[in-house]
Amino acid sequence: MPDFDVLMIGNFAKDKIIVDGVEQVMSGSGVYFGSVVIRRLGLKVAVVTRLHTSDFHRLDEIRAEGVEVFATPAEGTSGIANYYDSKDMERRICKPIGFGGMYAVEQIPDINARLIILSPLFAGEVDLPFLQAMAQRAPVAMDIQGFVRVIVGDDLLFQPWADMTEGLKSITYLKVDRAEAEYLTGLDNPRKAAVALLHMGPKEIVLTQSSGVMAYAGRKFYQAPFNPRSLEGRTGRGDTCFCSYLAKRLDHDPQTAVDWAGVITSLKQETPGPWRGTAAEVEEILDR
Repeated sequence: MPDFDVLMIGNFAKDKIIVDGVEQVMSGSGVYFGSVVIRRLGLKVAVVTRLHTSDFHRLDEIRAEGVEVFATPAEGTSGIANYYDSKDMERRICKPIGFGGMYAVEQIPDINARLIILSPLFAGEVDLPFLQAMAQRAPVAMDIQGFVRVIVGDDLLFQPWADMTEGLKSITYLKVDRAEAEYLTGLDNPRKAAVALLHMGPKEIVLTQSSGVMAYAGRKFYQAPFNPRSLEGRTGRGDTCFCSYLAKRLDHDPQTAVDWAGVITSLKQETPGPWRGTAAEVEEILDR
C-alpha cells in the first residue's frame, strides 16, 4: 500500500438540510468535509468508510479531488437531518436518519500514515479496542462527538462515554465544541475546560465555538476568529476546522495551524459543501 499523510476513518453520510422547512439531501460527514480540505492543502489522504452500496456513487466527488477511498458495503448509510431557522443558522436541531455500522480492525487497509483521524458521526461506530489499535499505528486525532452523541429513539443526545478515561489516553489531538467541552468537564469557561480535557490524556485540544477556534498545546492557548460573510455553508464547520488545523499542524506550529483553520472555516461557512479554495487564497488573506 502507498504511504499517506493522513488516513481518515468514519462513516460517510447522506444528510438532510432543512432551512425554514425547505429540504435538501446532501453528502456529509467528517470524512467528506475533512478529506477534501486536507487534499486541497496539498496532503495525500485516504478515507476508509462504510455506506450502503446504493450510495457508493457519492464517493466519486471526493475521489475527483484526489482522495483515495476504501469503502465497505453496509446495511445502511449514516445520516442526520439538520433543521435550521434562517434567522439563526448557529442553532440547529439534529435527528438521526441512518447508521452505517461499526468498524473492525481487519477492515482497515495496511496503510502507512503520519496521522489517523477518527471521524465517527455517532457513538457505536468506533469502540475502545479499535481506537487503541489505531493508536498503535500512528498518532490519532479524534472528534469527541462520535463518542458522546448517541442515538436515542429519534433523537441525538449527549451521553457519557463509558470508556473515556482509557480512550483519551490514546489521543494526540482531541476536538470538541464548546457545548461538548462543558458537558464533559462541567466547566463553562472554554479555557478551563480545555485544560481539564488535556489532563485526561490528549496532547492537544482543539475547541470550536461560533466566534472562532482555539487550540491548547504546550500549556499555551492559540486562537483565531471566524469571520464568515454568511452561514449558508454552516453544516460541516467543525469537520472543516479540525481537519484544516491538523493538515497544517503536521508540519507547522499551533498558531500557524489555528490561523489557517480560522480563515478556511470562515470561507467554508459561506458555501455549502466542502471547502474548495486554494492555499494561495488563504495565504493572501493571512498576508493582509
